[in-house]
Amino acid sequence: MSENAKDEAIHQAVLDIAEVPAIEVIVEVAVNLMSAAAIKCGLAEGADAESLKDLDEARKLINALAGLITAAAPDISDSHARPLRDGLRSLQLAFREASPIPDEIGKGPGEKWTGPVN
Repeated sequence: MSENAKDEAIHQAVLDIAEVPAIEVIVEVAVNLMSAAAIKCGLAEGADAESLKDLDEARKLINALAGLITAAAPDISDSHARPLRDGLRSLQLAFREASPIPDEIGKGPGEKWTGPVN
């Protein structure tokens, strides 16, 4: 691929991204974080679900998700924020259930931003 073709492809990608509303980008990132966290909590389907579980990684993903949702909620409509919060809460509960030694209430992943989940 020539330099001009590469530059044009990059320019087109930038234009494509520029046309996407911020709310769509936020929701897509949140859904990707949720999906990854669910897998790391052991919620994947299939025989290898347990082997994919990694609670240290899940904690990081849930913390990032909680921060994103908390920060974005004032700027996105309740119709977008509510399902994201519900998904986050479900992941926080799944994490607590999957943990051999559960965190104290209020000390689990994301609870710094969401408050206690039980």
